[in-house]
Amino acid sequence: MKWFHLSPPQVLVTGFGSIILIGTILLMLPIASETGESLGFMNALFTATSATCVTGLVVVDTETFFSTFGEVVIMLLMQIGGLGFMTMATLFALVLKRRISLKDRLLLQESMNQSSIEGIVRLIRRVLFYSLIIEGAAVILFSIRWAFDMPFGRAVYYGVFHAISLFNNAGFDLFGGFKSLTQYVNDPLVNIVSMFLIIAGGIGFVVMSELVDFKKKLKLSLHSKVVLSMSGTLILIGAVVIFIFEFTNTKTLGSLGWGGKVWGSFFQSVTPRTAGANTLNIPDLRQASQFFIIILMFIGASPGSTAGGIKTTTFTIMIGAVIAMIRGRDDIVLFRYRLAQERIFKALTISLLALLLIVTVSMILSTTEDASFLTILFETTSAFSTVGLSMGLTTELSLFGKLLICVTMFAGRVGLLTLVFALGPKKGKELYRHPEGKMIIG
Repeated sequence: MKWFHLSPPQVLVTGFGSIILIGTILLMLPIASETGESLGFMNALFTATSATCVTGLVVVDTETFFSTFGEVVIMLLMQIGGLGFMTMATLFALVLKRRISLKDRLLLQESMNQSSIEGIVRLIRRVLFYSLIIEGAAVILFSIRWAFDMPFGRAVYYGVFHAISLFNNAGFDLFGGFKSLTQYVNDPLVNIVSMFLIIAGGIGFVVMSELVDFKKKLKLSLHSKVVLSMSGTLILIGAVVIFIFEFTNTKTLGSLGWGGKVWGSFFQSVTPRTAGANTLNIPDLRQASQFFIIILMFIGASPGSTAGGIKTTTFTIMIGAVIAMIRGRDDIVLFRYRLAQERIFKALTISLLALLLIVTVSMILSTTEDASFLTILFETTSAFSTVGLSMGLTTELSLFGKLLICVTMFAGRVGLLTLVFALGPKKGKELYRHPEGKMIIG
């Protein structure tokens, strides 16, 4: 695995771009569609970008348009995009018993968002092992459940596709008619397995590894504590808010029994972690619920996972900064640990860059697309956070709109800082400091 003289961020951007290009070419082939009709370059590019960036926004119905070949291509793109192409490249290197060089370890460090290369190959082995076990178990459970609704062979195929899609937070489905999992809103097994896959893929592989080792070490890192506590808080608050907002809405929860209300509320709270699947019809939700889901999508899941958004850790740091300022403290303290100033600056930078991108794209789309601003904001946030939830705008996008959403999905998947560093590498450390100035704030 030789990457010439490119920096790690440049390799990641180039790698993801190459996978998208290969996926685009494969999806353009007549064999990729049921009718033998070519998807066309723009629609193929959009679909390949959505699958590789594990988003789930689609311009054509996956089940009715694509052949088995096209669906398998999408499945592979979701798996490679979710785990990261460097993780998959490492898998082949390990299988072929090739040595992992220092350059490759640095690339893995960048792709997994780690602070050092120590133990990075061991982490990658665990990532691959955990992914295989979790997806395999989900395939078995899904296959058993769907064998009651369809032939067993098809049930197994559906189990494989949706296990990969949900674990990688991709959001693609094979149920046709852009329905996602709405027909299973009352089904406990489908809800539990789906939510487990989404959460497992969204908490991050470092957290997953620590949870597996918890019985031995009886200790969790600050990162894992923050991820687990914030993820749990957001899911619980989200479920309660959606339950309250949609309780009397006859188009969503209002027509369901108590069991369906609870499952629907929790699923729609979990899926903005960037999963993209839904058991309630998104356009039928009240505007308050739709806007609340936008906030959840913007936050997203956790670092080093298959998901997007600004991440739960970034959001926690921002909340911590507000609390510290209100209390008149100089430091942000989480679980009795003080955060370094560099972490705070990074969180602020990521949040502002994400907000700037979403606002800019939304304003541009509001002039090129015929839709309400809330619909456009929802679609843009969904694309940036690689969620895949949609209010129906994606299929109606203009050529320019599709291209802009593609760029947004790509930026959200590779990471804004990675993209910035790839386009303009970091400069060396300044050897001097300017005199301190005073400004009036607030």
